[in-house]
Amino acid sequence: MGVSGGIAAYKACELLRRLTESGHDVTVVPTAAALEFVGAPTWAALSGKPVHTDVWSDVHQVPHVRIGQTADLVVVAPATADLMAKAAHGLADDLLTTTLLTARCPVVLAPAMHTEMWEHASTRANVATLRSRGVLVVEPAEGRLTGADTGKGRLPDPSEIFEVCTDVLARGATASLDLAGRHVVVSAGGTREPLDPVRFLGNRSSGRQGYALARAAAARGADVTLVAANVELPDPAGVKVVRVETTAQLHDAVVGAAVSADAVVMAAAPADFRPTGVSGAKIKKAGDGSAPTITLVQNADILHELSTRRARPGSVVVGFAAETGDDTGSVLDLARAKLARKGCDLLVVNDVSGGAVFGSPDNEAVILGADGAVREVPRSTKTALAHVIWDEVVHRLVPGSGPGFAP
Repeated sequence: MGVSGGIAAYKACELLRRLTESGHDVTVVPTAAALEFVGAPTWAALSGKPVHTDVWSDVHQVPHVRIGQTADLVVVAPATADLMAKAAHGLADDLLTTTLLTARCPVVLAPAMHTEMWEHASTRANVATLRSRGVLVVEPAEGRLTGADTGKGRLPDPSEIFEVCTDVLARGATASLDLAGRHVVVSAGGTREPLDPVRFLGNRSSGRQGYALARAAAARGADVTLVAANVELPDPAGVKVVRVETTAQLHDAVVGAAVSADAVVMAAAPADFRPTGVSGAKIKKAGDGSAPTITLVQNADILHELSTRRARPGSVVVGFAAETGDDTGSVLDLARAKLARKGCDLLVVNDVSGGAVFGSPDNEAVILGADGAVREVPRSTKTALAHVIWDEVVHRLVPGSGPGFAP
């Protein structure tokens, strides 16, 4: 774990703690500037290893080569503009930059800096160079920076950087940036249709699968827009999050983002209906025990609209079907009918009988393709299912195709 000289260096302590407590053997390699923010004793105590910044300590062990050669992952958090400039140009004047030159494992950089530095042409060019070489450069978050400044450049939450590292390590030799250069849109959560200032029509979707899809896409190098409907989860590292509440808001956000997207995955659970009117005051109980009559109107079919408005071949639309089966057919019978009706390329089918899947960290599914393909995914983590879905998307993306949705 590399640490370069930014104020966000103190947050890396939390990342280190998560890595070590999950069983990983971590060598911390700070720059000299990083030690101005967090001292070597802190890194040594948290990692259980001595800490050096230069190539002259323990020379007999050749650390400037050995650390990079033996690592399964190199993560730098925070990665400053200076550190990325050196890495992009192959400069090696300390232990961290020499480690980056010798690493043959996946490399993850989590930038943190002021907005002006992140947006500077030099930094953008260096980031593009690093990404072209297979380095996963996580997009910084937006929020409070040093002093009173706010903007893009904030270090993502350490827990979310940890999730990226865990994802990359879990994929091991299969880890690749096969979505690099692609813009993908993911929706997550469940919409709410207000009845009055207190009540709403909603559903049980937690948003966990959509968030797993967004994290997985970011870990594969994609530019990710996540449209989140009523989800109480931390923002995934490197992902742009757009928050919505109603189905109409979800529609506008997803359709707007899809204009420049190569793939859209509709993992959210939008309400099929909404009340024709919303009471301005709380609906009271009637004295005679009668219940109010609520008239509903159908919401827009977002998935069908996305599937029928594609401007060119090669873009991919993925839908989800939460089914229970009924007298008209089994879960898969109903799902196949939905796939044909919606016109999407892939449909991820969940059997939610008895409330299965909702809020759970695990999932199982059957992925149906418009081309007749069927892929069963046994119960595993939602992250594992997310990667299987992206595998299917990548398989269907046209190489070199650009954005595929008509405005």
